[in-house]
Amino acid sequence: MNDLSAPPPAVPPPAATGGFILYLDFDGVLHPENVHLRPGRGPYIESPTGHKLFENVGVLEKVLLPYPDLRIVLSTSWVRVYKSVVRVARKLPPELRARVIGATYHEAMDVDLFRQAPRGMQVWADVLRRRPNDWLAIDDDYLHWPTWCREKLIRTHEVLGISAPVVLAELQAKLAAMYQRE
Repeated sequence: MNDLSAPPPAVPPPAATGGFILYLDFDGVLHPENVHLRPGRGPYIESPTGHKLFENVGVLEKVLLPYPDLRIVLSTSWVRVYKSVVRVARKLPPELRARVIGATYHEAMDVDLFRQAPRGMQVWADVLRRRPNDWLAIDDDYLHWPTWCREKLIRTHEVLGISAPVVLAELQAKLAAMYQRE
């Protein structure tokens, strides 16, 4: 029986705080958003045809090259599904994987409460926890982001992700501006 008067378990503190962080979603960012999980076989893109999982990782690698100290926090639901930041980070190429320092979701969290929170609030809670010097988020989920976080969001195209020219230009401009303020 659960003791309802007991406080929820605390989320462990991050290994490091500060620095520059990029909150990274996968679906609708690194590939089209219409990804499904096939039991025993893994994720696949249902439609549109001609696209593949992680087709935009090379684009992200190239954009991040001038910023070697930028770290990545995974804000993708894949972390909940696969129950491991390490397992999900392995889906990324080594150059991006080496930048991953954690995720917005942690096993100590109440999964139902976390899922009910809009993506923007999930990211904001992690920002409060990690206290970065500055941060950006790349996501196709733009609904219900707190007003104080919207300028940090780079909204992607649900099919083209970060490869859409207007999205790519915004990402490059916001990264440059973030580092100029340093």
